[in-house]
Amino acid sequence: MNPIFGNKVKEKASMNVVEKLSDVFDLVLYNDDVNTFDWVIDSLIDVCHHDELQAEQCAYIVHYKGKCIVKSGDFNALSLMHRELTNRNLSAEVE
Repeated sequence: MNPIFGNKVKEKASMNVVEKLSDVFDLVLYNDDVNTFDWVIDSLIDVCHHDELQAEQCAYIVHYKGKCIVKSGDFNALSLMHRELTNRNLSAEVE
């Protein structure tokens, strides 16, 4: 068996696994200099259904790291949350 051919088969199999996992998307919240911690925390509780501790931790991560994944899941569900966060003047993207 040709080792090069064997590697190509392994690479193709690995790509199929990656494609299957890509059905999960992330809702990423980005830092800004406009919104208060309380507003971000309340928005995460209301929109993403975080408990208070989780929302506070995400707010601090966003503040210090510049961004944080606040929710992962189905694209359609995250799109609705994204729309609501942006309606609240928060910077977010589904990735």
